[in-house]
Amino acid sequence: MPTVLFVSHTGVEYPVDAHVGDTVMTAALDNAVPGIEAECGGGCSCGTCHVYLDAAWVDRAGDITEMEEGMLDFVVAREPTSRLCCQITLNDSLDGLVVRIPKSQF
Repeated sequence: MPTVLFVSHTGVEYPVDAHVGDTVMTAALDNAVPGIEAECGGGCSCGTCHVYLDAAWVDRAGDITEMEEGMLDFVVAREPTSRLCCQITLNDSLDGLVVRIPKSQF
């Protein structure tokens, strides 16, 4: 069971126990983590589940698809470690994943 640590833009931490096969977005929504809007429900069509991965996790989180790359072009305050958390599927190697939530999704 991987644990994901969500960190708000103010530094508040939300540790979440998730299930292998869930997306990071699902883990956030199932545990009412504030700041993850996920308006499209994980369809990679809105960008409201934008997060920043800690640098140590970028290579382990999987590749960015062309579709995700296109959606990231529209998010507020994109950074080099930006990802849509609906596109990151959890597995045992992501236990301890740290993601930071932007100040705003809009």
